[in-house]
Amino acid sequence: MKFVSTTSTGSHRSFREAVLGNLPDDGGLYYPTEIPQLDQGLLKQIPQLRLPEIALEVLAKFCSDDINPNKLEQITERVFDFPLPLKEVSDNIHCLELFHGPTFAFKDIGAKFLAACLAHFNQSENKETTVLVATSGDTGGAVANGFLGVEGVRVIILYPKGKVSNLQEKQLTTLGQNITALEIEGTFDDCQNLVKRAFADKQLNKDIHLSSANSINIARWLPQSLFYYVPLQQGYEDVTVSVPSGNYGNLTSGVLAMKMGVPISKFIAASNANDVVPRYLNSGKYEPKSTIPTLANAMDVSDPSNYKRLLKLFDGKYEGIISKLLPFSLGDIEIKETIRDCYEANRYWLDPHSAIAYKALHEMKKGGIFLGTAHYCKFLPTINEALGREVAIPDFAKGLMHMEKRSIELNADFAQFKEFLIG
Repeated sequence: MKFVSTTSTGSHRSFREAVLGNLPDDGGLYYPTEIPQLDQGLLKQIPQLRLPEIALEVLAKFCSDDINPNKLEQITERVFDFPLPLKEVSDNIHCLELFHGPTFAFKDIGAKFLAACLAHFNQSENKETTVLVATSGDTGGAVANGFLGVEGVRVIILYPKGKVSNLQEKQLTTLGQNITALEIEGTFDDCQNLVKRAFADKQLNKDIHLSSANSINIARWLPQSLFYYVPLQQGYEDVTVSVPSGNYGNLTSGVLAMKMGVPISKFIAASNANDVVPRYLNSGKYEPKSTIPTLANAMDVSDPSNYKRLLKLFDGKYEGIISKLLPFSLGDIEIKETIRDCYEANRYWLDPHSAIAYKALHEMKKGGIFLGTAHYCKFLPTINEALGREVAIPDFAKGLMHMEKRSIELNADFAQFKEFLIG
């Protein structure tokens, strides 16, 4: 399998080259030259297989040229080592809970897989890799945990000052060792633009070996497609899947799974007020606006990088996209109402992001599955406000809140960021 930019048919890269190179020179994202099809025999076996076994079969189609089967099996067993339960919330609506990993967020899977790949590739490298990651919430903590102590890798996390929850901030600023957190005066888009400019700076890339842990990296993006095999494991076919969507890595990886042969009927692009993709689905016009801070802060993205992969997955055809994707967006007031109403009716806790995805199914009167992308304890101020009472932080998260925050404040200025990277 080779990879090429979403915006050209230029040079083909191996999985290793795409992971280490992170971004093509033309500003696109790496994308497989072909979408492999699942064998019908494998599809029939999925209910009898464990998720690490399914992951081994699926991911081997993309990276077997660079990671041998025994090593890939070790990686998938280590990455997919916590449950992803499918729980009924209300009649015909189920939540695929993706928050049972070490940082209580779905991004643990992609971060762990990427960290394992970089550690494997770095065994034959004689230079340090600097991993840059912009986070609007959960990515930073997942990456910090996944890369902590990985030899030959330093991680620089950029996050918007005052725009992540207290628990999210603790997860990405308290570990130390090879993890550094940069508190940027600006929005997530400012953070992401600094990362993109760093990769586009030829001189900087000569001085430092850069890689990324955002879903722009192919090794972050691909393993998330395994989420969409879990319903099939449990006998659900041709379901509607509602996906909380910000940078659209999760939703596009679901479309990839569907294109490979997983039977999914529809996807709902469940957005907060930063609704550039729902507006595109309604109008056919892609028109980013300024980012709006919301309660679902991990989705505060006005110009999602993975829009390029979305177009590629449907060969750039708007008619194909709207045949499979349904638009939905929700404001902050309705997010709080949904959290309250779901708890009162079902005694089920929703975080702000999952609340949007749940509300989409509920309002559209569609049975289906929504993705639970983060544990509610990461957003207790919002939960408290929604319910009108104080909700206790779970025991497993209490210790984190007493750890010391360590971050470096920077303006959203590339010259200052570049100077920091060079040291």
